[in-house]
Amino acid sequence: MWKKKKQKVSGEEAMYMQTQWQLMRHKFRKHKLAMFGLIVLIILYLVGFFSEFFATQDVYKRSTQSINVAPTRIHWVDKDGKFSILPFIYGKKMEEDPVTWEKIYTEDYDVKYQLHFFYKGDKYKLLGFIPGDIHFFGTEEPDVYHPFGTDESGRDIYSRTMSALRVSLTTGLVGVFFTFILGSILGGISGYYGGVADTIIQRIIEFLMSMPSIPLWMALAAAFPDTWNSLQKYFAITIILSLVGWTSLARVVRGKLLELRNEDFVMAARVAGASDSYIILHHLLPSFSSYLIVNVTLAIPTMILSETSLSFLGIGLTPPIVSLGVLLKQAQSISTISMYPWMMIPGIFVIISVLAFNFVGDGLRDAADPYK
Repeated sequence: MWKKKKQKVSGEEAMYMQTQWQLMRHKFRKHKLAMFGLIVLIILYLVGFFSEFFATQDVYKRSTQSINVAPTRIHWVDKDGKFSILPFIYGKKMEEDPVTWEKIYTEDYDVKYQLHFFYKGDKYKLLGFIPGDIHFFGTEEPDVYHPFGTDESGRDIYSRTMSALRVSLTTGLVGVFFTFILGSILGGISGYYGGVADTIIQRIIEFLMSMPSIPLWMALAAAFPDTWNSLQKYFAITIILSLVGWTSLARVVRGKLLELRNEDFVMAARVAGASDSYIILHHLLPSFSSYLIVNVTLAIPTMILSETSLSFLGIGLTPPIVSLGVLLKQAQSISTISMYPWMMIPGIFVIISVLAFNFVGDGLRDAADPYK
């Protein structure tokens, strides 16, 4: 029998033989900033979800001996000039300023603590139900190593920041999920049916977009009962952000459906007996799904900033929940920032996460048009 010879396909021909999603994936991988942003986001989410393991101590642990301590310095060379392969830190000693009575912490060169990886420390429940006591790195001696310093209650800011990443980043994801559902459904109904439904939905959108954001958030947040626990308030904040943020996506979906609802493939689906909901969900929305993905990606940092702003103003998440906005609330005054600048460190993670999402969004925007 004759064997069929496989025809060699050139790189250019292979590109045109790929599916739309394969082309998008290929072009996204070529976007260096987008790939860098994706890696950063993966690291942030991993650290956030497993924050108990990466934290150096319990996020609620207080110490009267470590109030407003500056970030601990890591050393490889000791006071005698000897180099150490493993990093170490010095102990701390406290003095009081005789004039201001302010506590001043300095390094105690007579006391040295070795840093270890995978050491036993404070007990925790990973993801809320897996018991453990192994931490990624730190010292076996408690309350001596504070990478980001401590706050006015003697709590470790590094450990609290790791825990805050999980709350703030998931708030963005959950909020965008509700925004995507509301925007797609209401925008789809408005654009596909038109008429009275379109008029009512558009008037609602215009009403919500015309209202000032902060007073609206304050009014909705004030409606929370005082008896609600932290978890209930957490989900309430995500719903509030969704109720405010779905309007722009709904208008975009409406415009796309007005453009596509009379196309041949939609008419063919109607003739075949497809229902309106099937046509919207399986034909119209997938036809511009690449844009929806980009929109959702760029909406997540907006949600993160909104949660941070609400919590910073005191009308969002409140203690004992730890979010980036709750941590930044401690640095509201100029005097606090000037005396304890490390209180602003959680804000760096807000900037990093927002920039990373924007990089990924830019990459997806370029990848959405792979032939360009």
